[in-house]
Amino acid sequence: MTRKDGVRAARRRVGVADTTFARWDMGGAVADELKGRSGAFDVLRVTVPGIKDLPVACKNLIERDGCDLVVACGYVGGAPIDRECANVADHALQHVQLMTNVHVLGVFVYETEAKDERELAWLCDRRAREHAVNAWRMLFKPEELAAMAGTGQRQGYEDAGPLGVDLREHRARRK
Repeated sequence: MTRKDGVRAARRRVGVADTTFARWDMGGAVADELKGRSGAFDVLRVTVPGIKDLPVACKNLIERDGCDLVVACGYVGGAPIDRECANVADHALQHVQLMTNVHVLGVFVYETEAKDERELAWLCDRRAREHAVNAWRMLFKPEELAAMAGTGQRQGYEDAGPLGVDLREHRARRK
């Protein structure tokens, strides 16, 4: 693979950006999950204060550090302003992807998703790890993601599953 600077990279680079605002070490969970995966890659991690700092951190991991993909871990507090900040950060992460042509997987956990701290910790850890696996698949096993298309995968809570509808009969009647 050739990086943007023209250098042939023998190893892939996965960036992980997380925040001190988070109440769980989601970036650590991503790095730990990736550590157990095969393939020639390095994990580069950067931690910033808050969710609105993630876009610049991700852009730096891509442009300055040559990351092939970045996992951005954001924790969203329970106040309305926190949800607004998450929306702003998410839009900025979309811009980073468009400006760099590199995927940034947003791993956002909203404090209001869980009923208590135990469930919140579990959700932060599981969502981060499942996104880490998706990042690895995007780089090394894209065919696995293709095989999962339309299966209602969710990161964190239970998968939704595919729709239980068979349109073959419907399409046959339309002719």
